[in-house]
This record gives sequence, structure tokens and C-alpha cells, in this order.
Amino acid sequence: MSDFIVFAEARADKGKGASRRLRRLEGKMPAVIYGANKPAQSLTLIRKDFEHMLENEACFSSILEVQVGGESENAIIKDIQRHPAKGFPMHADFLRIRMDQAIKVNVPLHFINEEQCAGVKLEGGMIQKQATDIEIQCLPKDLPEYLEVDMLEVEMGQIVHLSDITLPGGVTSPALEQGEEYDLTIASVVAPRAAKEQEVEDVEADGEADGEGDGDSGDDAGDGGED
Repeated sequence: MSDFIVFAEARADKGKGASRRLRRLEGKMPAVIYGANKPAQSLTLIRKDFEHMLENEACFSSILEVQVGGESENAIIKDIQRHPAKGFPMHADFLRIRMDQAIKVNVPLHFINEEQCAGVKLEGGMIQKQATDIEIQCLPKDLPEYLEVDMLEVEMGQIVHLSDITLPGGVTSPALEQGEEYDLTIASVVAPRAAKEQEVEDVEADGEADGEGDGDSGDDAGDGGED
């Protein structure tokens, strides 16, 4: 049995007007479930219940049990459309899964040892994160709740790539399978803004000293600092 159960009703009314009525008058939201060589089915969810489930990060990388009319199907959250201003969910897509077929899912990244990171603790740098989740492929039984990114030994100027993440058994990266050029940047340790600005000032000062008496050299150094 799944840790996450989605209680839904089959929905006959379709279209934008029907969806608006659901959201405004009934506190519900439209959804759809599809896949596994079955017809797509339109659903209705209670929005507050769905929002409550979304508060748990694990639901995005877990097998859900979607119950409709007394029957249940295994599925994953494939997409959520949110209100552009208020951020609440307006529509959800669920993808049916089969336990014997591999699935592609985005799972969250958990960064560990950030305060003990060599580039932070010893060199005064700061961690810059380029990704908060990555796409993986695996059988449903091998689906991890999250993946860890260990920052302990990452030094100033060093980059953590997708290939540096340890994947559990049975889990692969579709991106890496396409080649080295798809080895994405996950995080890096960079100098704080103040340190960067000081470096620019030092370079400008050195440039002015080296080019004393040559006005063009001083102007070039100044332009480089603005970029």
C-alpha cells in the first residue's frame, strides 16, 4: 500500500467553464490520469486535501494510490498546473504505472554537509545550486525518495556535476546516457559577491599601476570591471 492516497471522483463535465465552477464553487480541482495502455480518465479532487499532500516533498517521487469509485491504480504525479499569482494547484496530471516497467521521474536533491563544505568553511565561499532535482529512470520498486549531494570536500571554484551524484542500484540517469555533454552542473562553490567585488577592484588597481602614464590601459581595466 502506498504512503500517499489520492481520493478522486470520475468527472463527466469538461471544458474551462466546468473547471472554473469546480474551483470557485466547490473547492475542488480537475485532474486527469492516463497511461499504461488505458484510456485517459478525467477526475475531480478536493483541492485542500491535494494541497496538504503536496506539503510532503516525498509525494513528488513516490508511487501514489489513486482511488476512483472504489478502484485503485498506481500512479505518479506527472505535472501540476498552478495559479500564476497565488501558486495553488489548478490541475494535476497523473501517470499510471506498471510495476514491471521502468519509469522516468524527477526526484529532489538533498544537499548535505553544506556548513562543513571545504570551500565554505576553510575558504569563505558560498554554495551556488544550479539544480534542485534531476530526472532518473528505474523500476517503481527502486524509486528513491531523494538523492544526496555531499558537499563536504568541494573546494572553492569546484563544480559538482550530475555524474558526481551516487545513484542507488537499479537507478540510471537518462541525461548521462546521452553522453558527456549532458553531464549537467548541479552545484559549485563560488566567492561571495563582496569578495568578487574586491577582486575586481584589485585588478583595476593593478591595471592602473601597470598602465601609469597610458590612459588607454586604465580605461580598459575600468570597462572590464563593469562587465
